[in-house]
Amino acid sequence: MTWNFSSPALELAATSVHPAASFWGIIEPYLTFLFSLSVFLIAFLIVLENRNPSRTVAWLIILNFLPIVGFILYVLIGRNVRKRKLFRHKFISNADVLKKLETRPRPLLKESDFWMYPHLASKRRLLNLMTNVSQSPFTVHNVSRILTNGDETFRQILTDMSKAKDHIHFQFYIIRHDATGQQFKQVLMDKARQGVKVRVIYDGVGSVRLDRAYIAELREAGVEVAAFFPVILPFLNNKLNYRNHRKIVIVDGKIGFVGGLNIGDEYLGKDTRFGFWRDSHVQLEGEAVYLLQNIFLKDWFFITDKSVNSDRYFPPLGEIEGEEIIQIAASGPDSDWELIWQMYFSIIATAQEKIYITSPYFVPDDSITMALKTAALSGLDVRILLPSRPDHQTVFWASRSYFQELLEAGVRFYLYQPGFVHAKILLVDGLVASIGTANMDIRSFQHNFEVNAILYNSSSVAKLEADFFDDLEDSKELTLDDYQRRPWHHRVLESVARLLSPLL
Repeated sequence: MTWNFSSPALELAATSVHPAASFWGIIEPYLTFLFSLSVFLIAFLIVLENRNPSRTVAWLIILNFLPIVGFILYVLIGRNVRKRKLFRHKFISNADVLKKLETRPRPLLKESDFWMYPHLASKRRLLNLMTNVSQSPFTVHNVSRILTNGDETFRQILTDMSKAKDHIHFQFYIIRHDATGQQFKQVLMDKARQGVKVRVIYDGVGSVRLDRAYIAELREAGVEVAAFFPVILPFLNNKLNYRNHRKIVIVDGKIGFVGGLNIGDEYLGKDTRFGFWRDSHVQLEGEAVYLLQNIFLKDWFFITDKSVNSDRYFPPLGEIEGEEIIQIAASGPDSDWELIWQMYFSIIATAQEKIYITSPYFVPDDSITMALKTAALSGLDVRILLPSRPDHQTVFWASRSYFQELLEAGVRFYLYQPGFVHAKILLVDGLVASIGTANMDIRSFQHNFEVNAILYNSSSVAKLEADFFDDLEDSKELTLDDYQRRPWHHRVLESVARLLSPLL
């Protein structure tokens, strides 16, 4: 018996086209044309923006090989005009805080006063440069103290916060809700319940895993908490690329902290992935704290629309025993001038004897690279300390793509062995040191909000240099021969990562 399944209805169904498919067939060419036109126009705009050539080429390559991904990324993070719109109302004049400083019994250091510091005579050109490029005054009456690693840093911050009588301002890129985070939370809550004004800023991406219950407990205790650009849909958010990487603590407007450490167990070396965590922070007392305070209050105003400008946050400092010259340099995407980038270049370009750099991420631009090569070729002692293991893979391999040209110029590289080195230090001639949150990479220079303290010829500069040489004892020097014998696949990873680095 033969079964016949054919019928006129079935034959019609087999040959007919579904209405949705027919509609898609009609509009598909138009959508393809519009998308292609959009990609072409974006490429045209990128060229017209006169960006850094390497950044332009990176965007064009992404658009060519991954047009859909490139289109979305450019719309979200690539447009300079969007950056300007986002941060248009972040501009707050420094006039008020500078007036507060200038009305103090001891005025700020001016260019005409540099002769008073003969030990910095060799740095007169740098001081002039820093006056113009940093947009930060030289504060004179300060005391600084270098804090090495998490144990010492956390202990000192907790001690000073527990003594707060008026306010605590607490800002970190990463806050964990682990044991270390709980310890800080408890002190912040206790002080708030005692009537101390406590404000906390955390970054929406850096602290994306911060438990909501942690934040709720802080608020219930009276702590004011604000997130910098919280990201709910990471891949559909135009704020993803602009992060607040600052780490600032201010106690009563008189004591300040800044440096490389975030809040979490890993910064005490308790993360088995990294092991020992090598980092540096600095405690400040004196006029420089006013400038840290100003930066915090600007960030607070930007994310909360609440202006805080009471004199209580800039109290009389009393007698300061130290006479240290300190600048506070802040930079971020709210400015068309990359101030910390300029500051790094100025310090390196005016070096006369030695340049020592510690950074977890090293992706310099052409100007920094040329300044380092020129210094080494001129006979200066140029040494760079980097991690031996990756934290972020792309940045890790991009960093290594710069080794050969710098090694050939005489720059010496050291790879830290016991764990992960996360300090961000620049030392020049034993007279000038930068310590803070900015890495020696494009992201810190152009995309992140950063803050560094610049120290001039103090015991803290000597301490940082001593720490640097201690770290070299725990590091392995990478020679040009060693580097050239690396596996072929490392070369591929370095080249690809370097190509993508302008977009990181």
